[in-house]
Amino acid sequence: MTIPDADELLERAGFDAESSVLTRRQAEVLVLREADIAQADIAEELGTSRANVSSVESSARENIEKARETVAFAEVLSAPVQLTVEGGTDLYDVPNLVYSACDDADVKVTRTAPELMKLIGDAAGDAVYGRAVQRDITITVTSDGTVRVRA
Repeated sequence: MTIPDADELLERAGFDAESSVLTRRQAEVLVLREADIAQADIAEELGTSRANVSSVESSARENIEKARETVAFAEVLSAPVQLTVEGGTDLYDVPNLVYSACDDADVKVTRTAPELMKLIGDAAGDAVYGRAVQRDITITVTSDGTVRVRA
């Protein structure tokens, strides 16, 4: 199997070690894994064990998730629309709560009520079951209309 040049793939993807939450090795492993290269083949190419490649990949994915969570947190802090939907609320009532809060803040939401209910239900995880909000969730809407849900 021919393994693609990781340096070339990283350059094409715009990886910058100075501004990334990933180490160069983590980025190298991820870019090869995303190219469908097996961990064992990456290990052979890098002169290390498959277990080490697995560990590096796992750490990289954890760092990416932490970075996403940090971005979501920062968006919540600056979002002009922030509302708490209390546990016990019917999910079918939530879109009107969101629309009302957006009207008050002069923010446009581009999602229909069914789209909002699906987004909220999916993003809230077990905080929403069926039509019922099980426990408080926070919904934010950024000035560009992006809706975020934090359970």
